[in-house]
Amino acid sequence: MDKKKAIIIGAGPAGLTAAFELLARTDFSPIVIEKSGFMGGISRTVNYKGNRIDIGGHRFFSKSDRVMERWLEILPLQDTKGLWETVFYQKKEAQSKQVANPPDPEKTDDVMLVRFRRSRIYCFRKFFDYPISLSAKTLKNLGLARSFRIGLSYMKSALFPIRDEKNLEQFFINRFGRELYQTFFKSYTEKVWGASCRDISASWGAQRVKGLSVWKTLSHILKKILPGQKDRSAKGTETSLIEQFFYPKFGPGQMWEKTAEMVKEKGGEIVTDTEVTGIIAQGTRIKAVETRDKKTGEKRIYEADLVFSTMPVKDLIRGIIPPPPDNIKAIGNGLVYRDFITVGLLLKELKIKPEKAEGTSLVKDNWIYIQEPDVDVGRLQIFNNWSPYMVADKTRVWIGLEYFCNENDRLWNMPDEELKEYATSELDKIGIIDKAKVLDGTVIRMPKTYPAYFGTYDRFDTIRTYLDGFENLFLIGRNGMHRYNNQDHSMLSAMVAVDNIRSGRKDKKNIWDVNTEQEYHESK
Repeated sequence: MDKKKAIIIGAGPAGLTAAFELLARTDFSPIVIEKSGFMGGISRTVNYKGNRIDIGGHRFFSKSDRVMERWLEILPLQDTKGLWETVFYQKKEAQSKQVANPPDPEKTDDVMLVRFRRSRIYCFRKFFDYPISLSAKTLKNLGLARSFRIGLSYMKSALFPIRDEKNLEQFFINRFGRELYQTFFKSYTEKVWGASCRDISASWGAQRVKGLSVWKTLSHILKKILPGQKDRSAKGTETSLIEQFFYPKFGPGQMWEKTAEMVKEKGGEIVTDTEVTGIIAQGTRIKAVETRDKKTGEKRIYEADLVFSTMPVKDLIRGIIPPPPDNIKAIGNGLVYRDFITVGLLLKELKIKPEKAEGTSLVKDNWIYIQEPDVDVGRLQIFNNWSPYMVADKTRVWIGLEYFCNENDRLWNMPDEELKEYATSELDKIGIIDKAKVLDGTVIRMPKTYPAYFGTYDRFDTIRTYLDGFENLFLIGRNGMHRYNNQDHSMLSAMVAVDNIRSGRKDKKNIWDVNTEQEYHESK
């Protein structure tokens, strides 16, 4: 007899994890339908002439042991050569398992590296530690007058917080004070979203910034200084304060390419270059999924016992047959997404240099936040520092400039050669590179990268209630839930969905609770 079929829309972290979990723990046979020809969604790795690009930067860090163990099951941790005392993930069973036969990245490709994290803010043509540290250098860069205003402003917010905070501006002011907000948060956040912080829901801050505050930063510093206060597990560490993370040898896409191989080896099916054109509903169930092959135009209908959707909610609503009620369609059409461009540049060297003699001319940053208002570039990645194996020629510097935009706006429609020249000129203008040192480049565009917390988002619960009413439909992942999830949250949403299927649980609240429960917070 044919096994029961689970149709999974999207081969990103959530979709591939759902397929993996179904094969390992249920009698459902998964069919993954992927619109592109790649695995990993926005967590994929792009290979340009042997130089690899991580779209957006993906640290492999989670407060979920379940997720961490899955990663190490797929890509075992490298031989750390005595670094175990510094590795934050220290479950004894995982340690003993790894030490038995740890892989050497010089000899094998299927390996997870331990990387040390550094990121900084570039503002006023100066570097600031990220998160902001209360160092003499920080105070010097800010200047005495601004530092004094920041202190007074923070104390005012601590003593007289804004009640019933509704927008992101109020969220930031309550945690940092107005002066620090205007110095380091306002312009960058508005560059990312293309909208005023006053128009963005405070729930975005709760989603991405969460427990971050001046006090959290001070507490983290004290824990490092005071004896007996070190916490080697991930659970006691705020996400953006972690100092190390895991990373696949060839970037995040390697994890999902390997996962896809395992799914197929276990009997799952993955269909690429195929878009979902219709979701056929019958009563309270999804009966089938319509698809179209992007290369041949061939149409096909897949009957479904279960459906997992990671496609943008806006597209999902538009595809439901028969059409949803008018109010649901209106909310779906009003959902907003921010799109993303990475410009990869290969250079002889960077103009910026390490502040101290460190045995190398390359700064150690994984990424640099560009806070300068006179350029469009939002963030800079240095791929050499994510993994040295991301660069074909280790004597060169391979960087990615990140631009936040909207489909069909000025940046999105700019021809590739013009965009590479534009990106080069911007970094030259602010003193990070000398454009004469650029050797090559490429452009990657990713639509619907960031689900936005404005537009009709304030009515999203109405859509959630409607879609949760289909008993065999599970929304998972970043775009599937219209939630700014990291890849570990996306994975966990798929794992919890399969938990529910196994246990017969009907309500889906625990899936939506992923990345909202206080214990799981990756606060910074």
